[in-house]
Amino acid sequence: MPYSHPQPIEKHNAFKQVRFLMLGAFALAAAAGFINSVALGFFRTPVSHMTGAVSHSGMDLARTSWPDAISSLTIVLGFLTGAALNGIIIGAWKLIPGPRYGAAMIVEGCLLGAATLLLMHKERLALPAVSMACGLQNAMSSSYCGLMIRTTHVTGMMTDIGVMIGHWIRHRQIEGWKLLFLIMVVSAFGLGCWLGQLSEVRFGPASLALPAVAFIVAGTILIFVYHRGLVDLLQNANPTLPPTVTFPKR
Repeated sequence: MPYSHPQPIEKHNAFKQVRFLMLGAFALAAAAGFINSVALGFFRTPVSHMTGAVSHSGMDLARTSWPDAISSLTIVLGFLTGAALNGIIIGAWKLIPGPRYGAAMIVEGCLLGAATLLLMHKERLALPAVSMACGLQNAMSSSYCGLMIRTTHVTGMMTDIGVMIGHWIRHRQIEGWKLLFLIMVVSAFGLGCWLGQLSEVRFGPASLALPAVAFIVAGTILIFVYHRGLVDLLQNANPTLPPTVTFPKR
């Protein structure tokens, strides 16, 4: 995977350069959970991760349920297209925050806005639009400080959490802040799913308008902040590093 190589950067400098990395990861994971939960209220195939979509497409083909099979396949193609679109917009192999990330967020918001209108008219074309937004978002993430940051699914993070716990049990040293970070991102995804279901029950497909507007506003603010040079001021301030605990303690 192009984003799978950890960046050679000291942890102190990493947090100094990207002070809002954790907050951004939590927000993106919660948004992905919200989006996936709302989409599942319309169609039984998840749109934020492709394992379920590929499985459903195979099952639908075996049952010769052609409409559902086509919908599942369009979800997969939409996710792939979104990831490719991210590569065109950002074009970076490493996590280097900049105004292009703001542009990608605006595009994601527009895709979610279009999907909202389609869902309100019960059009299945909404599904590839939503999955395209999720693919674009997932490709924004990268490897940072040795962590794989993926915000639209939690399988990899659950694997990393399990491995780190196993290392801890075997009395190997692990960095506690990394374990805490992964647990909090997974929790944020679950929180987003819960909020998405509550919103979908009350407002229906119109619920997707909330993350759509949020992404457009956040992307616009990010572009403004970078163009005004405010990021340099924030980075030059003394950052408060998260507590690092090494297990087991010596």
